[in-house]
Amino acid sequence: MDQIGPTDPYYVTVLLWMARIAFFAFICAFLVWLGIRVLDVLTPRIHERQKIGESPLSIGLFIGGFFIFMGLVIHGAATGLVVVGASAVESVFSPNRLGMLAASFFVSLLVGITLFNLLDWLTPKIPFRNIRETPVAVGVYVFGYMVFFGLIIHAALTTSL
Repeated sequence: MDQIGPTDPYYVTVLLWMARIAFFAFICAFLVWLGIRVLDVLTPRIHERQKIGESPLSIGLFIGGFFIFMGLVIHGAATGLVVVGASAVESVFSPNRLGMLAASFFVSLLVGITLFNLLDWLTPKIPFRNIRETPVAVGVYVFGYMVFFGLIIHAALTTSL
């Protein structure tokens, strides 16, 4: 008689689920770190990493944004679809899912920076680049970027392929 449902023991399923979450958490933590470094390059007048370290409040905002980002990543990895019949390795290290994460990373950077500059240009009486004057403003800016990026990554992790 054919079995309906998973053929692996329950503990194997749980271990694979935990490995998937850990794998995506580390990959996405690297991507957000890389994203902030790229923000430094794409917005040369705003030195994000340097300014955030100048104020405990901006550091707190940065850490808060990081926790929200990681919560979105972990939720996406935990609830994301797994291909039925995929091997144990494919259920954790899906090449399609990794491609979606890479595409999401580039889209978030390009869309985010483009919209930031477009909105700055469309609202000349609100000088966006003045956020560089205070570390807290930079902290809020990076906090918003991490939440924005976290939502995009969450969507990539939960999208059916």
